[in-house]
This record gives sequence, structure tokens and C-alpha cells, in this order.
Amino acid sequence: MSSFELWFDSDVESDDITEEDLSSVRIERRRLRDASNPLDLPSDTFVNYFRVSKDLFNHLLNILDTKLGPTVGSASVLPIIKLAAALRFFAEGGYQKGAGNDLFVGVAQPTLSKILTKVIDVFEEHVCATVITFPTNEAEKNSIKMGFFEKTGFPGVIGCVDGTHVKIFKPRSDVQHLYYNRKGYHSLNVMVVCDHNMIIRYVDANHPGSSHDSFIWNTSSLNDMLETNFMNGERNSWILGDAGYALKPFLITPYRTSGSSQNNELKLRFNQIHSKTRWIVERSFGVLKNVFRCILGARQLHYKPEKATKIINVCCALHNLRIRFNVPLHETIPQFEADFQEEEAADDNANVTAANIRDEIMYAIFQNNR
Repeated sequence: MSSFELWFDSDVESDDITEEDLSSVRIERRRLRDASNPLDLPSDTFVNYFRVSKDLFNHLLNILDTKLGPTVGSASVLPIIKLAAALRFFAEGGYQKGAGNDLFVGVAQPTLSKILTKVIDVFEEHVCATVITFPTNEAEKNSIKMGFFEKTGFPGVIGCVDGTHVKIFKPRSDVQHLYYNRKGYHSLNVMVVCDHNMIIRYVDANHPGSSHDSFIWNTSSLNDMLETNFMNGERNSWILGDAGYALKPFLITPYRTSGSSQNNELKLRFNQIHSKTRWIVERSFGVLKNVFRCILGARQLHYKPEKATKIINVCCALHNLRIRFNVPLHETIPQFEADFQEEEAADDNANVTAANIRDEIMYAIFQNNR
């Protein structure tokens, strides 16, 4: 059996592998790695393989090149291979061994583990904070508002919020119960706010799966910022959320309707437009998870929650960069199905000011669509 075959044959029993075989595998792996250049792939194949275009890959390489530095156990691995290895893991998920055995990566699992940790940390420090940003200036807010309004007729929207579960490996015993969600597996409950173009404007992936959407929102820095803006006089910008969030002056949720509700027809119509506008965040989850399959429900992140959070943040940043660099979404990527069931939050009447604002929006929408 050749070393090339040994490298890629997952059925080889470990007892059959001699030290000489392992040495041959290492030599062959390094030879193939040093001779390979991922950028030699055809453009379409490159995107399918790494989920980024060549332009975006080079953009990321320019950022990472001087910041990766030597990694223990991977000093001989070039930055271009380190980036390729990390992107292959994000794209396919599963186990590090599979990504490491990739023809254009060619590194051992322990080396890939160190590379992945380093790349994620560099991304967190130098990419995520500059790529995932919430709109703060009026020009940017107005552009997003117009984008939503042109699509659905809902005024004043600067983002839509929702939560999704990302499956993780069972954490240590003393915190397992916190990460066990109502669907019966361990996860992180990830809150995302996106705009009309599916660009992720805010992400909070720090909370265990048992956390409720409304709790995550109420403890977020975004809630604090929007509340401060409202107190300072901002009255024409809001986020749309489902019934899992409590109604606030800057967070508009659907009405609870019944047969005897006043203006029930208008409220139902409002809810329909509200749902149509908010669907963009579900589409964002679909694209995000099906492009970066390490966070897809069928996969599982085999890491501690803290590292899983970083991986999710990096995937969100890469998602935004794909949109910025016009990376196409190929039809081979399957349709995403929503995995989050809505639960109602506090009573709408708890915030009279917010209820009045929602009523005003409802009447404005009705008048614009008469």
C-alpha cells in the first residue's frame, strides 16, 4: 500500500500501521501540501470548495498573513495553507481529521487543531469586530429602512432579530443542564440581527441552549444601546422580532389576535406584513448554516462552548464578507428549514408606550396600502 493510499484510507486499522508507514505518510503529506496551491483551482470549484471567492480569499490572506505567526507544530505550514485548512473546516464541519486529510491542506489532525485555534483567534480580533457592525449613522439607517420598505412596505425597520440553535458537544457535567434545550440536545442559542440584504448586523452566541430569546435580548448590549437612543429622542427606528420577544418602543413584535379583538382585521394584516418582513432573518440562518456546515444542525461542534462561540462569530463574519464580495449562492446548497419554535414573551400591555407606537405603525401601513 502506498503512503498516498494510507493517508486517505479511513478503513486502515491502526495496528497495521508501522512507524515506517507513519513516516512515509508525513513525508507524502508535506510533499503534496508544499506542491499544492489552492488558488490553482477553477473559480467555481474554488468557491464550492472553500465557500469564498479567490478575491475574498486573498483579502483574508492579506489580513492573516502577518498576524498568524508561527504556530506550535505547524511552523512549516504556509499562511495560505493555514487559511485553506480553516475554511475547509468551516465549510464541511465534522472532524478535524477529515479537513486535515484534504488534498489542498495536508496536515495532521493535531496540527490542524492548532492552526484552527490560531486562525479563529486572529479572525475574532481583526475581522469580526470590523465586519459585523450595527448601523449607527443616519445615512446607513435610512438606507436600510428604505430597503425594507421597498420590499414589504414596513416603515422604519433597521433590522430583524431571531434566535437559532447551534448544536454542540455535551459540555462538562456541572453545566450540561444549561445547554440542554427544549428540543432535546445540547446547543448554543444564537441571537442574530440582520438587515434587508441578509447582512448580519449583530450576533450574540454566548448563551446556552436553555436560555429564552427574550432573556438574551434583554441582557444584550444592543438592547441597552437602543434603549439609550430611545431615551435620547430617537422615535423612528425599530427592530422586528417574533412573539418570543417582549414588545418595546424599539422592538416591535406581532399582535396577539382573537376573534373579539378590536381592529382584528388590521392586526392580522399587520402581522402578515410583519412576518413577511422578518422572514429575512430566517433566510440569513439558512444561508449561514448551509454554507458553513460546521454549524449546521446535522453536524455538531466538538468544542467547549467558549470556542464554539468563536467559531459561530467567525462564520457570521465570513457570511457578511461573502455578501460584500458578491460570492454567489449556488443552487447545490440545500434549502434551510427553520429550527426555532416561537414562544410568547411577556404581555403586550406591559409597555403602553410600545403598544401605542405599534398601533401608529399599523395605521400608517394600512393607510399606505389602501
